[in-house]
Amino acid sequence: MNFKNTFLLCITILTGFSALSQAPKYSNEFLSIGVGGRAMGMSGAVAASVSDATSTAWNPAGLTRLESDMQIAVMHTELFAGISKFDYASLVTKIDTSRSLGFSIVRFATDDIPNTLDLIDASGVIDYSKIKSFSIADYAFLLSYAKVSKVPGLRYGGNVKVIYRKAGEFGKAWGFGFDLGTQYQTGKWQLGLMAKDVTSTFNAWSYNTELLEPTFTKTNNEIPKNTTEITLPKLIFGVGHKSHITKKVTALVEVNFDMTFDGKRNVLVSGDPVSLDPHIGIEIGYADFIFLRGGILNIQKVKEQNGGTSTIVQPNMGLGVKLGRLTIEYALANIGSNETPYSNVFSLKLDINKRK
Repeated sequence: MNFKNTFLLCITILTGFSALSQAPKYSNEFLSIGVGGRAMGMSGAVAASVSDATSTAWNPAGLTRLESDMQIAVMHTELFAGISKFDYASLVTKIDTSRSLGFSIVRFATDDIPNTLDLIDASGVIDYSKIKSFSIADYAFLLSYAKVSKVPGLRYGGNVKVIYRKAGEFGKAWGFGFDLGTQYQTGKWQLGLMAKDVTSTFNAWSYNTELLEPTFTKTNNEIPKNTTEITLPKLIFGVGHKSHITKKVTALVEVNFDMTFDGKRNVLVSGDPVSLDPHIGIEIGYADFIFLRGGILNIQKVKEQNGGTSTIVQPNMGLGVKLGRLTIEYALANIGSNETPYSNVFSLKLDINKRK
């Protein structure tokens, strides 16, 4: 990619941020990617069954099901053939037998983007030493709390989250929001409900127009204005069933339904104002040691060249191994869309027990 194309890419990204402020449908989408090798291998169908440190992202009610006193979870993956990096880290601890507390960080970023604004000086001379690099990064900081209800089998929890988004020195945004979640288990059946951005999440964008105005004026691009970006609520309902095939072999099947209220989306059930996007996951475990996972999501109807339509799905798969207190998880997941390459998702979980 030459410098001219790189500069045009930067302009497109920045003006895209401004356009997003007028279209809340896909605001803060980096928080919808999902975290953890287990969940990604099951195509995100874990709202009812999640029970580890990644519950901060999928359903905070699951934090009360932690088997150890404390757990640390980390994840790393690269998207779009390594162009972007996606990282997650979480620390969860039990306050007592019925309450848990967690803190997690999410980062999604494209780093080392050349900044060619100062490449050519006023006299038209090219000076490559003036090329700098910048990052476009999204951060989320989540504080989670969960509690076991007095109703048998019922637990609930919530997140307080702070959003920070930055486009180099050109623009930044701060946001604030809440998530609420609950889980209920009866026998082999597990139910989960996750309400994301229950009061809507607001991101306040501000731009450094002094840096942008000279170049944007010459290239006839609209200078972005300070504005507010809104993330509308989303409901995720999950139903799971776990059974023993043999004494050592278990099978968990879970179906999740994502309900959005921001107008029609290209999902299986597309409506206005409610759209329904189902995804399915399965986990086969042996002796609580090794786990095979698979799932499908992004069930969409697409138009064919002959004018007809067809239904496409996106499959994911994964593997987990538990070695004492350490759990190693891997997933081969298509995180972006049906057109983007698959990504390798690696995550670790470490259980820590207090000394008695």
